[in-house]
Formats: sequence, structure tokens, C-alpha cells
Amino acid sequence: MYNKNSNKIYIGQTENLEERLRLHNERAFKHSYTSRFIGEWSLIYKEEADNRITALKREKQLKSFRGREFIKQHIPL
Repeated sequence: MYNKNSNKIYIGQTENLEERLRLHNERAFKHSYTSRFIGEWSLIYKEEADNRITALKREKQLKSFRGREFIKQHIPL
């Protein structure tokens, strides 16, 4: 997800993408990373995984230095 007002990216995984995005925009996660920033979060990229373990591994990859580089190169902000 991307917050244009704060120029911030959030990487996470979920089984229900629409619900998760709504919860982040409603600031339902009071002490989370996304609740610190003013503005709306929007979906800029998604991937599907076969199972939760694969999704968690991919999330970890995207949060790494190389994953952030992938995001900068392939996902328009």
C-alpha cells in the first residue's frame, strides 16, 4: 500500500485485501505503522500466494533491501 501524502509504503499480507485496506484507512490499528501517517492508503501492488507460509516469506523478501529496490524499480509511485 502507498500513502501519497506521506510518501510511505506499507508491505503486508492478508487473506482479505479489501477489508485490510479499509481497516488501515479507518486507523483501526491504533499503534500500527500505518496509523502514524495522515492521508489515505491505496493499493499499488499485490501478489497472490498458494499458502500463508509462502505469503510470509514473500512479505519478508519485499521488506528487505532488495525487495525495496524491486518496489522502486517496478512499481510506479
